[in-house]
Amino acid sequence: MPRHRSRRGSPAARRSGAAASASAAAASAAAAADPVDRIAIAPRPGWPQTVADQGLIWHSEADRPYWDESGCYRFTLAEIEMIEAATEDVYRLFLAAGERIAGDRALMARFGIPDWCMDAVAASWHDRPPALDHGRFDFGYDGISAPALFEFNCDTPTALLETAVIQWNWKEDVFPGHDQFNSLHERLIDAWRRVAGALPGGRLWFGHVADEAHEDTITTTYLRELAETAGIETLGVVIDDIGLDAAGRIVDGDDRLISAIFKLYPWEWIVAEPFGRDIVRHLPDTLWIEPIWKMIWSNKAILPVLWEMFPGHPNLLPAGFTAADAGPDHVIKPCLAREGANIALVEGGRLRAQAGGGYDGPCIYQQLYRLRDFGRGYPVLGCWVVGGEAAGMGIREDGLITGNTARFVPHIISG
Repeated sequence: MPRHRSRRGSPAARRSGAAASASAAAASAAAAADPVDRIAIAPRPGWPQTVADQGLIWHSEADRPYWDESGCYRFTLAEIEMIEAATEDVYRLFLAAGERIAGDRALMARFGIPDWCMDAVAASWHDRPPALDHGRFDFGYDGISAPALFEFNCDTPTALLETAVIQWNWKEDVFPGHDQFNSLHERLIDAWRRVAGALPGGRLWFGHVADEAHEDTITTTYLRELAETAGIETLGVVIDDIGLDAAGRIVDGDDRLISAIFKLYPWEWIVAEPFGRDIVRHLPDTLWIEPIWKMIWSNKAILPVLWEMFPGHPNLLPAGFTAADAGPDHVIKPCLAREGANIALVEGGRLRAQAGGGYDGPCIYQQLYRLRDFGRGYPVLGCWVVGGEAAGMGIREDGLITGNTARFVPHIISG
C-alpha cells in the first residue's frame, strides 16, 4: 500500500496559516468531475509566500513558476501500487548490478572511475559503511505501460524538499481528503536514526556549495534538520571551506577534524579536487555520507550493465555504449551529466532535440521513450527510495528533455 504522512516535524515545514478553503472546494469539485490524469486548478492565494515560508525560496524562475500548483496529477491507487513496486524492484536490480561492477575493475574503468579509487569503491561496496541510502529514480510513465527507468540520482539527489514537504502541505490545503504517495519525510528521519549510532561522538557535518539559487543550501539544511530530529548533533560547512591538516585529514574552517560528513557534492568532483587523493586515502578517518560506492550507482554507465544483466525487464530500456545497442530511435546521455545537460534525442536518424551544457566525456545510448504530453508538457516521475523501500514521488514537467527549468507539479491519489 502507498505510505502517506500524517504528521509534520521539520522547522523547514512551517505553515503560513493562510486559508485556502475556496481553492480547496474548487479543486475537490474538479477531482470529482474530471476523469483525466492532469487536473487544472486555481493556485492558492498567496502561494509564493506560503511555499517560501516552508523553505522553497526558489519557487519561481524569471517570469514562470518552478513550483506549479495551477494543476496536479491524479493517480489511481492501483497505479501508485504499481509505481511503488517498480521502484523497489529496480532498486533490487541496482543491488545486483553493483555487486558485479564492484568486482570488475575493467567495468569501473568504463565508468571513468580513476584506478586509484577502485579499491576504495570496492571496499566501500562490500563493507557497506553507514549511509542514508536515499535516491530518486527518474521514470517515464504514459499511464498505460510500465514505468521505464531513465536514470538514478542517488549521490546528490535534489527536488527533495519539494517532494517531502511542499507538495504534502499543498495536498493538506487543497485536497485534504485525498492521499499522496509520500512518506519521504518520516523515512529520512528513520534513516538518520539508523545512522546516528555509527557517528563518532554522535556528530555530523553537513557540506554543500554556496549556490546562488540556494537550492543546495536549503536542501542540505532540510536534511540537517531531519538529522537533528533524529538526535544527531550537526555542524555546517561550505565545501570551499574544507581543508586538510598536516596529516592530510579533512578539517572544517575552524580546523576541527571532520569525523563524519554529509555532502551535497558529487563524488566524481571530490576525487577530481587537488585534495581528492587525500580524501580517499583517509576514508578510515572520516565517514562520508553518501559513501564512495555511490560512484557506481550514480553513473549512467550502469544503464547498459543493467540491460545486459536483465534484458527485457519491463522497467528497463535497452541501453548500451553504442547507438546500435539502443536502436535507431535513442537518447545520447553523458555518463556524468546532470539536470538534462548535453542530452540529445535521435529519432528516425535525425536529431530531434538537444540540450546544451558543460559536460563532456563518455556517453551511453538508451532507447528513446516517447513521453506523453498531458496538456502542459511531458512529465517525468521522480520516485524516491530510502533503504530499499519506496518513499514517495515528485513530478517534473518539461519539454522532450527534462532540464533545470522543468516545473514541479504536485500529485494526489484518487480512487
